[in-house]
Amino acid sequence: MTIVGVHGIGKYKYFEQGGGSPVRAADLMLAKWNRYLHEGGLTGASVVEVAYYAHHLRKGAPQPPKKMAPPEKMVFTDWMRQVEDHRVAAAAGETLTALAHRLAGWLLDRLGAGALKFAEDFCPEVATYLGGGAPRTLSRDAVATVIRRRRPRVVIAHSLGSVVTYEAFWAHPDLRADLLVTLGSPLGMRNVVFERLAPLPVAGMGARPPGVGRWINVADKDDIAAIPAELRPVFKGVERDLQCNIDWLDFHTVRNYLGCGVLNSHLRDFLQ
Repeated sequence: MTIVGVHGIGKYKYFEQGGGSPVRAADLMLAKWNRYLHEGGLTGASVVEVAYYAHHLRKGAPQPPKKMAPPEKMVFTDWMRQVEDHRVAAAAGETLTALAHRLAGWLLDRLGAGALKFAEDFCPEVATYLGGGAPRTLSRDAVATVIRRRRPRVVIAHSLGSVVTYEAFWAHPDLRADLLVTLGSPLGMRNVVFERLAPLPVAGMGARPPGVGRWINVADKDDIAAIPAELRPVFKGVERDLQCNIDWLDFHTVRNYLGCGVLNSHLRDFLQ
């Protein structure tokens, strides 16, 4: 079985560690992905390559929410409203900067510094990717190139990588995979991702890309990036939504998703 991985947010550091080489960055991530997979009990499978695209989205260190550019603040505020089930509302006359700063404080109080660091990675990269232009095209094409070269039976896409992968399959109809696995996916996130997808959802529904045979989605119950956790209600062709409980503080890492074992029975079907 050939498995290709697609990474999520916050992976620009591997580009720096790899001396500015996306190939080296991908190699650094590959060893970790396989260790996580094996720690989860699936010793008979290995990822052959992790498609790397982070260098197309960010250069340099992220900025805290109070210093974000307006597009990033919009991502942050729309996202936080959903995290709190729309109970966190903007005060009358409150500026976007003030609202983003207030919500950052609320997030810090509720989930701690780890969640705030997560927001500092999530918002700029999502805003840059969905802003269109070269970053979006280059990221999508980088993922498509790896899938085309490796011809995987399985593609495992984590976090923002699930958005890039979804769009890559639609943009490149020649791509094929027997199984797409999305982990901690924000694909269904209203006002942030869902309405900005390419192709646009039709009548409130997205769809499994034609080159994908099966699609399984996995989300931790506390993952604040996977809102909504279930994709079947908004994407035709999602076979199953699986829930796991990995860590309420470390709720989004690919290490915990691959290591939790929830995928093992589904991936073993492709080992036989």
